[in-house]
Amino acid sequence: MPTTPKKAMNDQAQNAYETRPWLSSYSPDLAPTIGAAEFATVGELVSGTCRKHGDAPAFSNLGTVLSFREVDELSDHFAAYLLGELGLSKGDRIVLQMPNVLQYPVAVFGALKAGLVVVNANPLYTAHEMQKVFVDSGAVAILVLANFADKLEKVLAETSIRHVIVTEVGDLLPPLKRVVTNFVVKRVRKMVPANGLTGTTSFRDAVATGRQHHQRPDSAKRPSIAGGDTALLQYTGGTTGGTKAAIITHANLIANQAQMLAPMRLRLHDGQETVIAALPLYHIFSLTVNCLAFFAYGSHNVLITNPRDTADLVGTLTKTKPSVLILVSTLAASLLDAPAFRALDFSGVKLSVAGGMAVRGATAKAWREATGHDLLEGYGLTEASPVVSVNPTWTTPRVGTIGLPLPSTDIELRGEDGAPVALGEPGELCVRGPQVMSGYWNQPEPSAEVLKDGWLLTGDVATMSDDGYITIVDRKKDLVVVSGFNVYPSEVEEVAMQHPKVKDAGVIGVPDDRSGETVVLFAVKADDSLTEDELRAYFKGELAGYKRPTKILFRDELPKSNVGKVLRRELKKLLDEPGEGAAS
Repeated sequence: MPTTPKKAMNDQAQNAYETRPWLSSYSPDLAPTIGAAEFATVGELVSGTCRKHGDAPAFSNLGTVLSFREVDELSDHFAAYLLGELGLSKGDRIVLQMPNVLQYPVAVFGALKAGLVVVNANPLYTAHEMQKVFVDSGAVAILVLANFADKLEKVLAETSIRHVIVTEVGDLLPPLKRVVTNFVVKRVRKMVPANGLTGTTSFRDAVATGRQHHQRPDSAKRPSIAGGDTALLQYTGGTTGGTKAAIITHANLIANQAQMLAPMRLRLHDGQETVIAALPLYHIFSLTVNCLAFFAYGSHNVLITNPRDTADLVGTLTKTKPSVLILVSTLAASLLDAPAFRALDFSGVKLSVAGGMAVRGATAKAWREATGHDLLEGYGLTEASPVVSVNPTWTTPRVGTIGLPLPSTDIELRGEDGAPVALGEPGELCVRGPQVMSGYWNQPEPSAEVLKDGWLLTGDVATMSDDGYITIVDRKKDLVVVSGFNVYPSEVEEVAMQHPKVKDAGVIGVPDDRSGETVVLFAVKADDSLTEDELRAYFKGELAGYKRPTKILFRDELPKSNVGKVLRRELKKLLDEPGEGAAS
């Protein structure tokens, strides 16, 4: 049988990507590129958006609404405080450490208007994790929620932070509600541990002082800011593992919010949407999608401080009647378990988007059955600011895929030799576009590993159909090789989750003398009657022999990140812990 030379095959594959097959699946109303940006920086976008939408609701939390005009004014005052009172300079790093409260958009917009670089810190960080981020970033200032100030006290002396601003949950609520809320959080619920920090400034005092500086512009003159200037140091495990910060510029953020909005505009209307922001704004997905894109679209973002409080979240949904839901797959599954959620009227919902992690097929199906709407899945990573692709808004989504590349985004799937693979074949997902980061902070070698000739090598293995739909196969680093055969953990997890008695699943590979590696499954039962034998019998009908778990361990819960991803590296630590299940 004649064969096609490898170089010819590579050339054919290259030509396939150059023709951008996904464009054939685009709506006629969706342009292939986003065109020139209206605004060069986030500060310009904020000011321009607020002038346009004025007194319309921009953000709300705990029943209190901030208008676009108020967001602009408050962020102006915070910027003036940072520059005029603290004397900070362009490029100085400021840490923001808080959940979804009204202070976050005010602070992030103010810091970016001032030319500072924002370092988002997860409030759930341990003191050790905080120290690592603060020291690595060289931050000189921090705005922290009082609930976490005790951890800051433990590490502050080891960092370069010299300005500490402390805020409380209710600081931007009306006076009486503010006093009551802060009292309940601190005194009744005991959620604010004591700390011995001295020389701090309250957020409210900072804004008030900034207002005075703002009225005397010469004392808080803003620096000149360009699109190529750094806006964020966004910490991530990265495509190469290990903690590092992606350098995200103003231009990256401006581009990605426009790219993300392009397909959304086909279903939504400027200035008419109410959006649930259930992911934390310190996460790059919600920051770009909620805090920037839907904000720029004149939408009302409803900030959810604690999405795990299902009853409260359902109450918020009832009151606000949102048209757009932005959440993660695990939160969707949790809501589906609540009868009160299923009883809601979903007729006003236009769009449900799940970000931050892959959507389980069973969850997507159950969501449609319960709400009458599809749960759109996309794909992104911090290094791409973060959105790369999304399922179409103009037609039925292709469940199990991450959809089509966004406008102005190029994709190639490459083999081990770095050459493009043929459509339909698995290869490393590589991304090129205006949303791609400029590198990792102070990490030249890891930067060079993932940025090559303008392309971002994501470390994810994917396939692409003839019409451009992308399916993630798995992370390269999570690949399990059993006797020379590749096993992708996500495939085994998906099959396990399709069993009606399995609530959650996580898969890892462990060394094995005979086969190199074997597959280990950690499972959470949805039904206590589930047995190991029953699950093994099920796998025999669903998976090839080399893919079947040789060890099944039942646990009450699985370790997850703040956005609900199963942490496979943490699963390895559970191997020797006592629990139900054994090796085959």
